[in-house]
Amino acid sequence: MKLKTQKRIVKSLYNVGTRRVRFDSEKLSEIKEAITKKDIKGLVNRGTIKIKQKRGSSRVRARKRLIQRRKGRRKGIGSRKGKSSARLRPKKVWMAKIRILRRFLKEIKEKNLIKNKDYKELYLKAKGGFFRSQRHLKTYINERGLINKDGKK
Repeated sequence: MKLKTQKRIVKSLYNVGTRRVRFDSEKLSEIKEAITKKDIKGLVNRGTIKIKQKRGSSRVRARKRLIQRRKGRRKGIGSRKGKSSARLRPKKVWMAKIRILRRFLKEIKEKNLIKNKDYKELYLKAKGGFFRSQRHLKTYINERGLINKDGKK
């Protein structure tokens, strides 16, 4: 039984592809008799002719990727767009760095490992952005020999 004409009419009426048009296999003779657009519309309304839903994009892979990103994966240099300042605000970076440096300076001052004069000097250098990190500050202190061995102020 050839029903190409009916499929074509459904396709033009509902603006769908021929693959999305499905006929009820038990009522094929009824569908064959329908030759006008009005007949076809009636059959669609009754459910004899069905139009399959459009296929969507699967989100399975996207969800999997999102879970991995939450774990900290897929965040390498090749995956980044925008400047580093767009990903983390410069002020937040500065605040984190300066707090680490000041905490470290406070600790070594309380343990009397450096003199008050040296502490003030280092504090101001840290404030001025001289030190890149805590490690840089430590190497600077060691190179200058600012550590007190005897523990006196």
